[in-house]
Amino acid sequence: MSLKYTVIGVVTFLLMSLSIGTSILNYQKSLNETQKQLRNSSLPLSIDNIYTEVQRNIIEPNLISSMMSTNTFLKDWLINEEENVEKITRYLDTIKNKYSMFNTFLVSDKSKNYYTPKGLLEKVQEDNPTNQWYFKFKNSQLKREINLDFNEHMDTSMIMFINYKIFDEKFHYLGATGVALKTSYVNDMLSFFRNKYNFNVYFVNKKGEVILSEVGVNKLKHLDDVKELKNLKNKIFNTNLDTLEYKINNQTFMINRKYVKELDLYLIVEAQIENFTKEVQKTFYINLASSLAVTLIVILIILYMIRIYNKKLVYLAHHDTLTSLPNRRTFNENFENTLMLFERNKNNTTMVFFDLDDFKSINDTFGHQVGDKVLIRIAQLLKETVRKSDYISRWGGEEFSILLNNIDIEDTKAFVFKLKQSLESDALLRHYTKQAVTASFGITNFKENDTLDSIVSRVDDALYEAKSSGKNQLRVK
Repeated sequence: MSLKYTVIGVVTFLLMSLSIGTSILNYQKSLNETQKQLRNSSLPLSIDNIYTEVQRNIIEPNLISSMMSTNTFLKDWLINEEENVEKITRYLDTIKNKYSMFNTFLVSDKSKNYYTPKGLLEKVQEDNPTNQWYFKFKNSQLKREINLDFNEHMDTSMIMFINYKIFDEKFHYLGATGVALKTSYVNDMLSFFRNKYNFNVYFVNKKGEVILSEVGVNKLKHLDDVKELKNLKNKIFNTNLDTLEYKINNQTFMINRKYVKELDLYLIVEAQIENFTKEVQKTFYINLASSLAVTLIVILIILYMIRIYNKKLVYLAHHDTLTSLPNRRTFNENFENTLMLFERNKNNTTMVFFDLDDFKSINDTFGHQVGDKVLIRIAQLLKETVRKSDYISRWGGEEFSILLNNIDIEDTKAFVFKLKQSLESDALLRHYTKQAVTASFGITNFKENDTLDSIVSRVDDALYEAKSSGKNQLRVK
């Protein structure tokens, strides 16, 4: 039994180790492949796709603003025809509708008038906080800027303005023009990138300030606000380098970037690796659970088979394969128990040996197959005749033994006589051998200080006497 459980334990350990080890190796391989694909393929390809979307959604308005700032009509109007408000109103309305902009605008530096497709909107004043953007832009060295601002005359939500300066042929400053985009539109675009590609997308200027990002998701205002990004700032602005990595609270992030010349901004695409490995982890747990389940089933099958074979081996070790009677080994074990009971209780106990008469001639005449059938039939008769409290066995060859408990010699003789008649008169045995099958019997009873050898010796002598006296008889010793 200990060997059986040792084998089961070793097999269980090996199968579990194989299942868990294989699952872990596959998980590590899938994890490495996912990270490699993200670093070498997904991020670079995605940033190109995003850049294309940016060109279509942001760069186009930027180009429109640039085109407006260099438009000859616009310059001539500012210099010579500013009193004709209807003319500039039609121009701004045409640009707005042609390119589907949220709004277009023009500020004249000479008059400080703010024009939109609806006409004169207001007059910008330096002491008006909402007009500070214009004077700040005018006094800056920049020819173009993108800023987020509110304008109650246009909309209640935040608006992204793409501003361009207007100069005459002698580079004298004339004013500012450009287009306006609703930030909700920009935010939807960035949200689309996050939901479709699982990337966090934002734009930073060369100072590291976050100019555009998704509202409510990306709360980063400056690269310096995050220590890890601050350390990578120089590398971030070097777009010739490969994908960058950094960690925050055991979470790994990858960064790829592209300089958008038209906006003078860096497009940052950031991916949290854990978001891309969730499916790998999910697959790992599914595979691990499946492999452990299969392993458990295999172990149960092995355990079941071992149990079956163990029962079979135990049965074969204690029974005769032909007659299914207990064998001599089992008889000896039963004898020891019976002998101990006899020594304790002094109850009447007898032992019977019987041997089939002329069994060799049956084998020689009818063949061993018939001889086997005779032995099987005799085993059946013994099972039907002997009490459950008694023990029977095939001693060997055509010889059988019987241990009878709580019975004296006279009753044993009566039992043997009945068994002898049963053998002689059995129709099936007559059918097999074409004649009556007889046996010789030896009987002895247990005595004080008896052993297995002494009892077997006496009953064997009794059997020999029965054989020597003409067979088909019983003798007592």
